[in-house]
Amino acid sequence: MGRLHIFDMDGTLIHGSSASMELARELGLVAEFRELETALAGGAIDPPGYAERAWGMYGRLTGAHLTAAFEGAPWLAGIREVWADIAARGEHCAVISLSPDFFVRRLLAWGAHAVRASAFPAVPFAPDALLDRSGILVPQSKVAAADELCARYGVSRAECVAYGDSMSDTALFAAVPVSVAVNGDHHVSGLATHTYAGRDLREAYARVTG
Repeated sequence: MGRLHIFDMDGTLIHGSSASMELARELGLVAEFRELETALAGGAIDPPGYAERAWGMYGRLTGAHLTAAFEGAPWLAGIREVWADIAARGEHCAVISLSPDFFVRRLLAWGAHAVRASAFPAVPFAPDALLDRSGILVPQSKVAAADELCARYGVSRAECVAYGDSMSDTALFAAVPVSVAVNGDHHVSGLATHTYAGRDLREAYARVTG
C-alpha cells in the first residue's frame, strides 16, 4: 500500500517565510503583518482572528500581486522533483496549510495531488466578498484534513508521513507515525521522527526514503 506524504507550507516548503509575509511584501505591509505574526505566536489572536485581520489588509490585492508573491517566495529547492518521485512510486502528496487557499492551490501545478487550506474569496476580490471564519483552518484541522485525504486515497494514518516546522504541525506530528521536522523549531523537534536543516526538500525527503 502506498503512502501519503503531507507537507506544511509556511516555514516548511517556504523557507523562513509564509504566504502572508510574501503577500505583505507585495502590498508594502510587512511591518503590519509582522505585528500580526507576533500576536499569533504569542497567543493574543487565534488563526481565525489572524485571518480576519489579514483579510482587512488584503483589499488592494490583485492577481499580479499574488503571482509576484508566489513566484518570489523563498521556496525550497527540489519540490517538484520530490513530488514527481512520490507519484512515480504510486504514492500521494498533499499540502495542508493554514494560509489562504488562493495561494496554496497554486502548488497543484507543481505536482501536489491535493491541497487543503483556509478558505478565502478568490483573487481579485469581488466588491461584496466576505470572509467566513468557519473556513479558516486551525492546527487541529490538519488532522481532520489528513483523515479525509486518507479516506480519499485508501490509506490509513499508519501510511502517512508529515513534514512541518512549527507549532501548527504538532497535532499532525502526534497523529502519524513518521514525521520530518524541516528547519523545525522547538515545538516539533521533540516530536519528529527525523530532522532536517537546509534548503533542499530532496534532502529532507531522503530521510524517509533512504
